[in-house]
Amino acid sequence: MKISLITVVYNGAAFVRDCIDSVVGQTYDDIEYIVVDGGSTDGTVAIVQSYGDRISQFVSERDNGLYDAMNKGIGMATGDIVGILNADDFYPHPDIIRDVMNLFRQSQCDAVYGDIVYVDRVNTEKVTRYWKSGHFRPNAFLWGWMPGHPSFFVKRTLYEQHGLFRLDMKSAADYELMLRFIHKHKAKLAYLSEVIVVMRAGGVSNASVANRLRANQEDRLAWQLNELRPYRATLWMKPLRKIGQFFSKPPITYRKK
Repeated sequence: MKISLITVVYNGAAFVRDCIDSVVGQTYDDIEYIVVDGGSTDGTVAIVQSYGDRISQFVSERDNGLYDAMNKGIGMATGDIVGILNADDFYPHPDIIRDVMNLFRQSQCDAVYGDIVYVDRVNTEKVTRYWKSGHFRPNAFLWGWMPGHPSFFVKRTLYEQHGLFRLDMKSAADYELMLRFIHKHKAKLAYLSEVIVVMRAGGVSNASVANRLRANQEDRLAWQLNELRPYRATLWMKPLRKIGQFFSKPPITYRKK
């Protein structure tokens, strides 16, 4: 069973090598690695090209933003499973994809998700936040639950059946897509109880109170577009659930040397 991994990047020369190394160093054999660059001018293209045929497909051209680039990568994918790894992020050990694919086989699920740690952008040994997704329960989205999108691996057929990222959703496009796949269309999930992705801190939606309020409005729109009705507290429970992530400690063995 083949997996397509997609990295979207724009002027990411500072960190993209960590990302790529974590993919090409995976022990799983059948990986198609796609890198979609938005026309970088900082040396990113040269870094990507230096990996040669270890990157299956590479395109560098202007796009209409992050989610447009992700959609482009999904359109290029030929794998049975699709995963997206942002250019600032990386897999913590070389068996991540093996573990993900084993769970797909064992559970016969539509999507696999796991846990995430956020780290300092420079000192990646310094953990700033631990997102333990936990096991999915029916109607969990109504209680503010969602998996971390970078840890979300999906059968390619789900994109074909239920659509790609909506470009009108801006920073909430990943939330809307998971709401659509999981809550609306009842995709069968399997939880991999380990840290799957290490993310460098600095997400747009949580950067300020104003951005958080804007994200809340976009979350509400996500429910409306899918003709779904949240509870009154749903959209406030979603950010409130994140508070504990700043105080939780990840398993000390989350990175295997």
